[in-house]
Amino acid sequence: MSIIAAYNEAWDNGDVETLATLIHDDCVFNPHVGGITMSKSDILGFAGGNSTPNSEHNRILFENDEVGVAHSIVHFANGSDSEAVMSFMRFKDGQIISMETGATPLSDDYKLIGSDQ
Repeated sequence: MSIIAAYNEAWDNGDVETLATLIHDDCVFNPHVGGITMSKSDILGFAGGNSTPNSEHNRILFENDEVGVAHSIVHFANGSDSEAVMSFMRFKDGQIISMETGATPLSDDYKLIGSDQ
């Protein structure tokens, strides 16, 4: 199974133990919101929490031993608008060492979470 497919399956099942094996200890995640950077422990805490987003239509657009690109529709537990999310990942030693996302909101009245705009 590909790294991205395994990650998506573990995320969808809330399988934090498997996610821990797929995410490198030095992983850096730069999500598309809030200008924050997350570590492996942040990602695992988010995945194991009560407000974990869920996704559908997961697609792997490209993957090799070094990088992967994926796309999905993500629905957020806090009731905010769903987004079409593109993820770029780098791999090291068969694990995700970095991840960055970009997103397109799926409603006309979309408001970035945490912004006053």
